[in-house]
Amino acid sequence: MFPIPSDPLAQRLLLNALPGVGPVTVRRLRDAYDGDLAAALRARPAELARVKGIGTKLAATIAARDFDWAGELTRSQELGFRIVTEGDPGWPLAFAPLWDPPLVLYAEGAALPGERAVAIIGSRHCTAYGAGLARRFARELATAGWWIISGLARGIDTAAHEGALDAAGQTIAVLGHGLDLTYPPEGRALRARMRERGGVLSEFALGRPADRQSFPQRNRIVAALARAVVVIETDVDGGSLITARFAGDLGKTLCAVPGRVDSPASRGCHALLRDGATLVTSAEDILRELGETRDLTSLPLPTEAAPAPEHARWLRPFAGGTPHDAESLAAAVHCAPAEAAAMLALLEIRGRLLRRPDGRHEAG
Repeated sequence: MFPIPSDPLAQRLLLNALPGVGPVTVRRLRDAYDGDLAAALRARPAELARVKGIGTKLAATIAARDFDWAGELTRSQELGFRIVTEGDPGWPLAFAPLWDPPLVLYAEGAALPGERAVAIIGSRHCTAYGAGLARRFARELATAGWWIISGLARGIDTAAHEGALDAAGQTIAVLGHGLDLTYPPEGRALRARMRERGGVLSEFALGRPADRQSFPQRNRIVAALARAVVVIETDVDGGSLITARFAGDLGKTLCAVPGRVDSPASRGCHALLRDGATLVTSAEDILRELGETRDLTSLPLPTEAAPAPEHARWLRPFAGGTPHDAESLAAAVHCAPAEAAAMLALLEIRGRLLRRPDGRHEAG
């Protein structure tokens, strides 16, 4: 049992880290104790159990106070993370409509997004076409001065972040796990690039792994921070539909991109379009929905750098749209499959290759 902190931020850190305790539980505690979280933390289990929605098991967890909140503060400082909570400078005003706003935000990077932000989301198992659209939309929107929000996952998320960085724009990822973790591991290089052009956010305590509940919980933050949510590709059971539902509940602009009628990657988008989402096929369409009319073709876009000489050998087999896996690429360049697999991962991170749903790669 750790001591009860007197600082409101530390109280929120403590409650935020306890298993089974989240924003909804803390709202109930604040209502029951007239906003005094210290009083709630001092309460005995039997008293806590009488609070609506708490119960004996959760009451015991709260009363035990089994979390080193002082160590959490120290470790966050050592890692260079900021921690903000409601009322602090920089706390997003966009959280005001949320019934269950996060208790705290751990932040890494230069800034939190402003009002001009668009979320670009979609499947981890996207098509090359979908990844290309996400990258292009993000690049053009970032060039027009909009933040790009996504989740640092494989597929559409990665393409969206990369597109914003292509334009030297600002992009931020909202994670479904502790800020000291990076998932997938290959996202570390992208995350490092994002630190100076936005950064990474999480509401979860350090060390908290992702699970089935944390990603949907994360999705409400993505929807809240964005003026518009754009779904590029998703199946009917994709997590992007949860974000889309939050966006609808919050009155955000919800857009979806149509795809092939026989493609599972677009079934979720088609369902959103049937339910009233706005059909978009370009960044200009998105801006129009946000009340801006701009000819993005007149805006200067960065030219794509030529591949590094050491990469040209590896990219040559992909000319003409030919896809490869590690074994076929190894045969083409006369190397070991393990070396080819490592280069596939590197070139995907650098945006030179796109991963297809069948696991092979093709030119990006």
